[in-house]
Amino acid sequence: MKNNLTATIFSIAIIIAAFLLGNSIMNRNKTDGTISVTGLGKTNFTSDLIVWEGSFSKENSDLQQAYSDLEKDKKVISDYLKSKGITDEELVFDAVKSRKNTRAKYSDSGKYIGNEFLGYILTQSIQVESKDVEKVEDISREVTELLNKGIQFYSQPPRYYYTQLSDLKIEMISQATADARQRAERISENSGGTLGKLLSAKMGVFQITGQNSNEEYSWGGTYNTSSKEKTASITMKLDYEVD
Repeated sequence: MKNNLTATIFSIAIIIAAFLLGNSIMNRNKTDGTISVTGLGKTNFTSDLIVWEGSFSKENSDLQQAYSDLEKDKKVISDYLKSKGITDEELVFDAVKSRKNTRAKYSDSGKYIGNEFLGYILTQSIQVESKDVEKVEDISREVTELLNKGIQFYSQPPRYYYTQLSDLKIEMISQATADARQRAERISENSGGTLGKLLSAKMGVFQITGQNSNEEYSWGGTYNTSSKEKTASITMKLDYEVD
């Protein structure tokens, strides 16, 4: 009886082992795996918002007189910009900043003996933000006309932005995804397989550079503000199952 039971168990073990071996051989002949591809979405666009900044200063030993002189310059600048088409909504004057202007004093022997007070320097900055990009561009180039009015105005280069960036980003993600899928289909076809379901999707860094520039991409993302004409790009990494 014992010998029969042992023989039965041994026979079952042989059958199971044969089944597992056969299944293993069948799986070895089956084409199965994954494909990882990266797609690119890229587009050119024109900025639709401009921000331009500048500043002006006055110096006087009398603080009250310095404020009065600065206020006169402010009115001249405001009138000038409005004559060029800048509206009250587009123009912002920042708070006045003041500091004492001093210089070091030394004795005849060259020993430092303190600071000499020269006067108060008051500075005020302005910011123009507008969707009329060309108008503000022209003003920023012509602002030296204020010198003829006795105003020492220090102008900064304009900065350019795009207000529809969220919509643009969605469109580019779609482009990058379609590009990646097309690459995956070609690879699977060339390898004799069939593209299966999408396993994962990972978005790359959003980059904005000046058109036709040699700006380098950054791992954290580049966001150009110095060029009106820009190029945006983004990548999508997709992992597909292959049958």
